[in-house]
Amino acid sequence: MTLEQDLAKLAEQEERLQFDRFGAADAWSLGCALKSLAESRGQVVTIEIRLGRELVFFHAMPGTAPSNADWARRKRNTCELLGRSSYRVGRELEHGGGTLESKMGLATRDYASHGGAFPIKLRGMGAVGTVTVSGLPQRDDHALIVELLAPLAGVPLAEVVLPN
Repeated sequence: MTLEQDLAKLAEQEERLQFDRFGAADAWSLGCALKSLAESRGQVVTIEIRLGRELVFFHAMPGTAPSNADWARRKRNTCELLGRSSYRVGRELEHGGGTLESKMGLATRDYASHGGAFPIKLRGMGAVGTVTVSGLPQRDDHALIVELLAPLAGVPLAEVVLPN
């Protein structure tokens, strides 16, 4: 898949993976499902979900490091600020050349354009939260989130998945 095709699919994911409502109970269920899926695959990740910038789910699996939580924070900051997935932001920067620091003056200590943070959007409202995964290669962090958001949003995964 070309960079341009990736960007189109990432935009489509954000457009289609939206909800009529999404509350703390939904966030908890999503977080538990992410944990279970990662465990079933032998993956070790840190998971963070925020609604209204309030932490509603956090789990650092055994084998993660404090740096995973820090990566999650930095990717989440990017997603919250720009309203797009951190992976899409990174791919857009790759396409246009530059970094968050050179384009927007954002310090890499607090912002990361690596995959793993995805906006939780309500139809007609926009972003109301973020779901973040850290610990896998960036495309895999992103894919893990999409794999579970798609069925929750009633979207067939095959229609929105990024190819490997």
